[in-house]
Amino acid sequence: MYNSRGHGSPSAARTGKTEDIMTTAVFTGSFDPFTIGHHSIVCRALPLFGHIVIGVGINEQKKYMLTADERVRRIAALYASEPKIEVKAYSDLTVDFARREDAGFIIKGVRSVKDFEYEREQADINRMTGGVETVLLFAEPHLASISSSMVRELAHFGSDVSRFVPVSK
Repeated sequence: MYNSRGHGSPSAARTGKTEDIMTTAVFTGSFDPFTIGHHSIVCRALPLFGHIVIGVGINEQKKYMLTADERVRRIAALYASEPKIEVKAYSDLTVDFARREDAGFIIKGVRSVKDFEYEREQADINRMTGGVETVLLFAEPHLASISSSMVRELAHFGSDVSRFVPVSK
């Protein structure tokens, strides 16, 4: 059960009890493309949660390099052997997606102070509107300058971006 420190039982995912909401998290973003920085956040979040749903956001006002189906397919292939991970597309508010997935937490990666300020504001709104907490994981220093937009720009100009995107096993 949820305790005063905001932690759920780490065994909830195995027991199937109502505590599952406390051990399920969503990791959301456009992931266009999913980078080694994103992969690092997922790998570091795995021991913290019983179940992670990677939510591929769809915003009709954004222009994407990859379709939503392609982004979902690529990420799902990357984690095909990890039973604790699911990948789904969504097009509504992240907090609504989290509630639909029975997630008690939203995982976000932070690369800089600018990211931190933005994510702090989003976390406040998500907590106020949906009661969902946000867990911030800071980027590993050697990955802090890697972003999807940087990878897209390099790819647009014909650069080899393979070292910035994880490869399925």
